[in-house]
Amino acid sequence: MYLNLGYVPKSTDVICEFYVEPKGDWKKTLNQLPAESSIGTWTSLTTMKKSVERLGAKVFYYDKKTRLVKIAYPIDIFEPHSIPQLLSDVAGNIFGMKIVKNLRLLDIKFPKSYVKSFSGPKFGMEGVRKIIGTKKRPHVGTIVKPKIGLNPRDTAKVAYNAWVGGVDFVKDDENLTDQKFCRFEDRVIHVLDALDKAESETGERKMYAPNITAPADVMLKRAQFVKDHGGNTIMIDVITSGFSAVQFIRDQNLGMVIHAHRAMHASFTRNKKHGIAMSVIAKLLRLIGVDQLHIGTVVGKLEGGKDEVLANEYECECRYSKEAHEMMTQKWYELKKIFPVSSGGLCPLHVPKLMGILGNDIVIQAGGGIHGHPMGTKAGAIAMRQAVDATLNGIPLKKYAKDHVELAKAIEKWGRVVWKSKRR
Repeated sequence: MYLNLGYVPKSTDVICEFYVEPKGDWKKTLNQLPAESSIGTWTSLTTMKKSVERLGAKVFYYDKKTRLVKIAYPIDIFEPHSIPQLLSDVAGNIFGMKIVKNLRLLDIKFPKSYVKSFSGPKFGMEGVRKIIGTKKRPHVGTIVKPKIGLNPRDTAKVAYNAWVGGVDFVKDDENLTDQKFCRFEDRVIHVLDALDKAESETGERKMYAPNITAPADVMLKRAQFVKDHGGNTIMIDVITSGFSAVQFIRDQNLGMVIHAHRAMHASFTRNKKHGIAMSVIAKLLRLIGVDQLHIGTVVGKLEGGKDEVLANEYECECRYSKEAHEMMTQKWYELKKIFPVSSGGLCPLHVPKLMGILGNDIVIQAGGGIHGHPMGTKAGAIAMRQAVDATLNGIPLKKYAKDHVELAKAIEKWGRVVWKSKRR
């Protein structure tokens, strides 16, 4: 009933692709997986009706060598505009079943009707570019460091120095919300004042994303506070907050950019054989409607070399995936593109390689690579912009640094680490 290799998927079906390692018999596994995630259970049912059988999911393709399995789910199984219900179905009980040794959700293909039940990004990549006033160059961003411990005034000072040095985008880190040493409302007021000052001095538009992560009702109050004080961006830790909470905030249509931090994602994206691919998470967040999303980097501090970053559909995308980047930036019906954010151990010396791999449609976000500059935060921001400018003009960094002291100092500090490392 559930394993049907002759089944031809309908245009209205939801198609899920899995990597599957059964513990035992393939056919038994391929019958139980779609059964559990649609209308079946571990045994035959006296309550099953013909009218219900049409809702059964079907395995219509599998390959023992690659372990790729494709399952078609009738669209009527799913509630429109509900990512929690979708995941409870296609990624729910099946991950705990004894019949599988490893199981990884690689991709979900949605029919147009389901996609159209979501709003998608309010601004997207082009909207964010319009706010800043850029068309082609990568945006330069930073995270205030140290990530926790600074008071509101010191946080604002760090942000101001980064902005006047050339940074476009400043954000809180994932674990800074409303602690007693840096109250949320005080921080927002002081940092937005610093933003106004930086904009007036530089003539450039700037963005600040305060971390509103909390229970949904508190997130809404914090988002409204940011808006009431002239802010144009908010940040949410989208995995720890939950898809439902992110949907709730997006559906308020507050008119602010939503910057998505993916803290905790690696707990289920890192294993190459089990869990959920980052490309799937990116797709779901595009449906929900975040405007910027972290994708990691091939050249920074966290797990994942170039081969893993440019992974094929059978590999884990621990810090970034080719599929995730494509999903965020390719045409997908009428949904706007997400602006990919590359971060994790970056400094100016990584810029040429990063842009060579990922292109210009990224936010290059450096924390320690800006605030760790020997001449301070402002010089660190200047050095990052110099690295972007040099790369855009095809000038090697060492050559460009001869006339740009900030970049020269960055090379002096980090050159041995970056250029002589064993990273691919």
